[in-house]
Amino acid sequence: MLTVALDAMGGDHAPKAEVEGAVLAARQLGVKVILVGQEDVVRQELSTYADCDDLPIEVVHASQNVTMEDPTKAVRTKRDSSVKVASRLVRDGRAAGLVSAGNTGAVMATAKIVQGVIPGVTRPALAGLFPTSKGPTHPVIVLDVGANVDCSPRMLAQFAVMGEIYARIIVKRDRPRVGLLSIGEEQHKGNDLTRAAWPLLEKLSLNFIGNVEGRDIYGGDVDVVVCDGFTGNVALKVSEGVADLVKHTLRESLEATISAKIGYVFSRTALNDFKKRLDYSEYGGAPLLGVRGVCIISHGRANAKAIRNAIRVAAEFSQGQVNQRIEEELRASASEKLAAVKVP
Repeated sequence: MLTVALDAMGGDHAPKAEVEGAVLAARQLGVKVILVGQEDVVRQELSTYADCDDLPIEVVHASQNVTMEDPTKAVRTKRDSSVKVASRLVRDGRAAGLVSAGNTGAVMATAKIVQGVIPGVTRPALAGLFPTSKGPTHPVIVLDVGANVDCSPRMLAQFAVMGEIYARIIVKRDRPRVGLLSIGEEQHKGNDLTRAAWPLLEKLSLNFIGNVEGRDIYGGDVDVVVCDGFTGNVALKVSEGVADLVKHTLRESLEATISAKIGYVFSRTALNDFKKRLDYSEYGGAPLLGVRGVCIISHGRANAKAIRNAIRVAAEFSQGQVNQRIEEELRASASEKLAAVKVP
């Protein structure tokens, strides 16, 4: 049975959301979940579920937590933090993947230090799935969405290679279209980073379509969008805010009049599908590409559904051997091409 290590103390609603998500995953996905955190607290939460004794769930004690206020310091000093203990389980082969809803920077730094990075990768990248107008089977991959605030052109090229492999293996794109996020389609548009990254991406064996703008993310005409982590995280958070606004406004409109309420009854299926397509919890979490072993970072405010789906994503990545294939392709071709291009 495939095993996933879950940081039980990482999210805003920990450990309640994490424990409930683990129970859902163990019941529905056929995976074993190792809950890592303060054992007495985690077991107390587990005790509220009547059938948890029969589920493939294990608790591993970790005496420390990483808070949003101390991520950098915690990576260095908190050797027994829940995320570090969970990462060691992956490194030591006890778990196939790590899931955490904790501080993104802390999780990335911990995975990089404890699990290590794939040869040829400067820094891992966080890959987010965004919905598009072409439907739930045609999401777009955006990376980086928050792991690296400052990036070099070479790092963007590595992100493009990893994102393209992700698109082929998991999203099932035959020849993924790769775009560079900028403020205009022309090559001379953008800042120093995007202008320097363009020729580097152009020399790789990718289906590089040039610059794309923010509005193009949702159109479905590009499969992989590459950017630095600052820009990607802003795009992610703005998108979440717009999605919440649309759902709130739609609900208000449907409750405004009797005729609107009657209309809602007849269109409930379509409206529920609409809300599902905008629900971040459906995607579970974003994979950290470039580290050894699977690492999925979920939203800080992840609910049980999101945690359950993050565990599903971790299982899919492990079964698809995504990281191994990234390593193989980087070793075989991409790293050599990147080395040949004289860009910092």
